[in-house]
Amino acid sequence: MNPVANRETISDAPSAGFVALAGLWCAALSANLLRFVWLGYDALRRDMPPAINKKDLERSLTQLLAPRIRRVMSGDEPFDFEHGPYERETMKPPPAQPPQYDLAFVLRADERVMWPLEAKKLETDGAVADYVDDVRNQFLRCRYAPFSSEGAMLGYLLSGSPAIVFKNISAKVPCSLEDHPAFPNRPHKFSRHRRQVAAGKSHPREFRYHHLILEFPELRPHGT
Repeated sequence: MNPVANRETISDAPSAGFVALAGLWCAALSANLLRFVWLGYDALRRDMPPAINKKDLERSLTQLLAPRIRRVMSGDEPFDFEHGPYERETMKPPPAQPPQYDLAFVLRADERVMWPLEAKKLETDGAVADYVDDVRNQFLRCRYAPFSSEGAMLGYLLSGSPAIVFKNISAKVPCSLEDHPAFPNRPHKFSRHRRQVAAGKSHPREFRYHHLILEFPELRPHGT
């Protein structure tokens, strides 16, 4: 399916048909996209640099993870993978800056279409406030992932249990978390939501949010 069969010029507002097709593309490939994320994580755990900057650990891990995800991709996919792309569909008038994703899969046929992932460091399994804030105030208010019907959060867990992280996320978003059938042996769940879409916009309202807990116990602060 080609989400740009009736492609607009770069200055045109996206049509409802474009948005609908983009949302379908994003949903259809989500399991494949997230498989690359898990394989990239495995590669990082096998080859963790000894001098990682722990003062800026969240950004450091994201920067290290990005090239490892790209390396497990064949290069023949209809999408690229980027670190730090900007989302201009939902930016406010200048001088405001557009939202910037930590990571995103980007459709080659139309680079407006992005499947974004945000990352948060979790010092413990109870420290989910920043994580929950992104879910509620960025994704579910449609500031992030306007053309996608799915998105993901990566929780970099340093100490504690993924099961407790999921329990706290479920209580504080709040939402029901479901096991992902494609990843039965991974700390990977998803939740279903109805987003707040701005008046006059045709962005997908039904949204599926993936929660991946990436454990890094070797990076936990001393004494925890």
